[in-house]
Amino acid sequence: MTANVELIYFSGCPNVESARTHLREAFAELGSDADWREWNLDDAGAPERVRGFASPAVLVGGRHIMGDEAVESGANSCSALGAPPAAAIVAAIRDAP
Repeated sequence: MTANVELIYFSGCPNVESARTHLREAFAELGSDADWREWNLDDAGAPERVRGFASPAVLVGGRHIMGDEAVESGANSCSALGAPPAAAIVAAIRDAP
């Protein structure tokens, strides 16, 4: 599996642990080792390209799996949808080039 998977979040996000659980479930369903990169938006070292996503966000191949685009609000925000479901993560990884 070669898909580049990233978890974007900020400290204190109430849904980040659910997102991690869903990521582990998705990789297990795919029969692959759980392998993703995490970016904490509170960290000054987080790349600019991940800033502006609501937390938690899962990107596969650089694309938000729920179709949301980053916004330039300057403030961290929680996703109204909560953590992306494992099924959506599985589908995005399977569809990744």
